[in-house]
Amino acid sequence: MISLDRYAALLAHPELRSTVLASVIGRLPIGVTGLSILLLVQGASGSFAAAGAMTAAYIIGLACVAPLLGRIIDRSGPQGVLAFSALAFPSTLCALVLATHIAPNTWLSAVLAFAAGASFPPITVCMRTFLRQQFREESLLGAAYSLESVLIELIFIVGPMLVAFLIAVASADAAVLLAAVCGASGTLLFLRSPALAHWRTEPHAAASLLGPLAGHRFTALLAVVLGYASAFGLVEIGITAYASARGLPALAGVLLALMSAGSAIGGLAYGSRSWAPPLTRQFAIALGLMGFGMALLALPGNVWSFAILSFVAGIVMAPALTMQAMLVARIASSRHATEAFTWSSTALLSGVGAGMALGGWLIERWGWSATFVAASVAAFSSGALAMRLRVPR
Repeated sequence: MISLDRYAALLAHPELRSTVLASVIGRLPIGVTGLSILLLVQGASGSFAAAGAMTAAYIIGLACVAPLLGRIIDRSGPQGVLAFSALAFPSTLCALVLATHIAPNTWLSAVLAFAAGASFPPITVCMRTFLRQQFREESLLGAAYSLESVLIELIFIVGPMLVAFLIAVASADAAVLLAAVCGASGTLLFLRSPALAHWRTEPHAAASLLGPLAGHRFTALLAVVLGYASAFGLVEIGITAYASARGLPALAGVLLALMSAGSAIGGLAYGSRSWAPPLTRQFAIALGLMGFGMALLALPGNVWSFAILSFVAGIVMAPALTMQAMLVARIASSRHATEAFTWSSTALLSGVGAGMALGGWLIERWGWSATFVAASVAAFSSGALAMRLRVPR
């Protein structure tokens, strides 16, 4: 059963409520940009391999630059980084739309996709650092991270639905431009939120080139994240290919939204209570269940059964992301908090990008079902690695 008591206690803080509301618009592109770029390039080039590679360029751009932005935020605060992102992110997306129509599947489009990812507003990592600063009690912090994961899943529900709507009534161009507008306006609103007003910058006693990467426990966690995130990318492009194979490309947004709905319900359930097993064991179990759910998507069936299985496969996704955030908060030093969360996001997004690129290759050769088999293998393997994680008591 889902109890809302912990979430009510969290949202009793008025500053947290206003901060969360301010972050939602700025993070809506999380659920819009990747899918809209995928459909934009696929529509212009006619190739899923090219579309997967271009979307991977966007995600890799985000993954490569995010740790540097995290280090700047840890040392100087987030205001300057967010102000830059509010201008650069929408500008590069608009240029990408133009370049894709002029010369699709070229290096220029790939560079612009990379630049859009590199300039994505780092609102999520700012939120996670702010929550770590605000809540020291583990039960409340776990609930806060669960709420964060659920919010992101809700964005993944609303975002693909908006993409599906815009594809049906307009074009993929409109979906990419929506991400640009929300990124600019939402980031400017977040700059005025209480999270920024009460931000605490930790003193740095000594500079460290590696930052949180100097700890072997943290790098082991990143390896697990990279593995299971590749399953996410494989599933996303696999669902898109499944919908196209059925002659209903807009159905991809609906199916991804159903998966996110299952994830949101699972996240609410996980954060509403305490769990007996150690956190690393919980993480391993969640990844094993994730692998099982993804394997079911490869089975033959009609659209309705696939939709139900998509919902079921998503149930453990938000809990896994919550556990990941809690493990980062336990392992990383407070001096490197934001950078640690950005490295965690980098591993997540790099895995998604690699999964999408691999998925495009698999679809061209063996069809959409191969992506779900590969995703299942990746999730099971990551669960086995998670059993070996060690965290401070």
